[in-house]
Amino acid sequence: MLQELVIHDFAIIESLSLSFDAGMTALTGETGAGKSIIIDAVGLLAGGRGSTDFIRTGAAKASLEGLFDATTNPRTNEQLAAFGLDTDDETVLLQRDLYPNGRNVCRVNGRLVNTSTLRAIGETLVDIHGQNEHQQLMHPETHLGLLDQFADGAVHQQLTTYQAAYTAYQQAKKTLQTKQANEQEWAQRLDMLQFQVGEIDAADLQADEDVTLTQERDQLANFQRVSDALQTSYELLDSEDFSPIDAIGNAMESIQGIAQFNPDYAAIATALQSAYYGLQEAQGDLSRQMDQLAWDPERLDVIEKRLDLITQLKRKYGDQVSDIIAYGAKAHAELAQMQANEAGEGDLETQVNQLRQDLLTVGQQLSQARHKAALALQNAVHDQLKSLYMEKTVFEVHFEQKQVIRPDGLDTLEFYIQANPGEAAKPLAKVASGGELSRLMLALKTIFAQTDGVTSIIFDEVDTGVSGRVAQAIANKISLIAQHSQVLCITHLPQVAAMSDHEYLIQKQVHSGRTTTSVDKLSAKARVDEIARMLAGSEVTTLTREHAEELLAMAAKTRQSLAAQ
Repeated sequence: MLQELVIHDFAIIESLSLSFDAGMTALTGETGAGKSIIIDAVGLLAGGRGSTDFIRTGAAKASLEGLFDATTNPRTNEQLAAFGLDTDDETVLLQRDLYPNGRNVCRVNGRLVNTSTLRAIGETLVDIHGQNEHQQLMHPETHLGLLDQFADGAVHQQLTTYQAAYTAYQQAKKTLQTKQANEQEWAQRLDMLQFQVGEIDAADLQADEDVTLTQERDQLANFQRVSDALQTSYELLDSEDFSPIDAIGNAMESIQGIAQFNPDYAAIATALQSAYYGLQEAQGDLSRQMDQLAWDPERLDVIEKRLDLITQLKRKYGDQVSDIIAYGAKAHAELAQMQANEAGEGDLETQVNQLRQDLLTVGQQLSQARHKAALALQNAVHDQLKSLYMEKTVFEVHFEQKQVIRPDGLDTLEFYIQANPGEAAKPLAKVASGGELSRLMLALKTIFAQTDGVTSIIFDEVDTGVSGRVAQAIANKISLIAQHSQVLCITHLPQVAAMSDHEYLIQKQVHSGRTTTSVDKLSAKARVDEIARMLAGSEVTTLTREHAEELLAMAAKTRQSLAAQ
């Protein structure tokens, strides 16, 4: 649900901050007042295409912010998690800045994202329908997705099974095609992998062994220097002429004799004691190192050859020993697959054919589930169209007879309508009028509202071109949708405005030669005046106000009736 919307320097809006509630909100006002600009702002927040034309003249940038409640929207939370944008308080803050140079800065919950990420998340939060934007209905390629969405669980599992079978078939088919397309290249790749695997396996590398060997080599290569340093250090600590250990021991014993007289003496005694035992331990370590030290030229030669081998392997397979090991594992896997395929191309062809047959079997099951869902969708749409005064319109889900293997199944379908009795059913996108599309869209949206998961649905003058009882029917449908999702509706029809739970009046003014837009939430009394204006036009009379009050009262009763259904 859209909770807050903040707009700065966007088109003719200088500064605007709006709060929205659940239910149905109507946005009314004269044509050109800026109602659609607000919807454009929400659309950009949801990842729509930006333009420098949206920036208010003279402004450094246009800024948009939208705060959404995604508590009941698992799709949003899934997208947030996918992009590492989890939220703790179930709210999502979308921000977008547009600059005159064409640069866009987008943020989700304060983190910078690109426009594609913003769009992926925004599409789960906002669904915008305009008077000329019936994208899903006007594009037949989206109809299959709409049917699957309606069928939900009845098709989802079948589709998942089909897609897994499709992936397995495509992979096997690609392997066979690659092998058949270039036998020589296949053989060369096989030989290369066999050589690489043999070379890496023969090296028998251990993780980080180059580091250990380098350290050992450096010690052997500098044997004399190490030996001299150890011997000199030991002799200095254990000299007959002067022993530092004995001297410090004597000093320690002397100070310990007076330590009880002053804390500072005690501290000195402790320091001398630490130095005394520390030097004794160092002397012991030096002795052990000297005992262990041995010159082994053969070992040095072995290490040099081993490091040279590792260096050669690094030039071929990676900068680190771990990279070489990882490359070897990958080469092993590819070699095993190629050898399995090499063992019997006939077996691979048989496998591809079997996978294709399995795919067709699963595809037929998916198609049967879709045909069953299509009948249910047709009945559901017809029920909705009756209440929209289109009871004579026939809605059909038309499947093509020829089935083709595709990633989403074997089916190709399109929505057809028969607008008038006696006429043949034809593709909806080619024959439906604007008013029919609006009502069909509302019928489908009413059916899908409970499963869409979108928190905010926006209707931008979808009631254009209708009046009378059809207008009231559309108003009822939008109100019904608002029981499951927040609805923002731009309208010029008093019947639609009256059915809303909340109403905002959008007006345009000119101050100091600049045009600005203001938005005010209407009180109960102000709603009567606005509905009366929508009924009467420029001259509002007592009679039109009474008519407006009656329309609002009837709308309240209708909402109660719809809520009880």
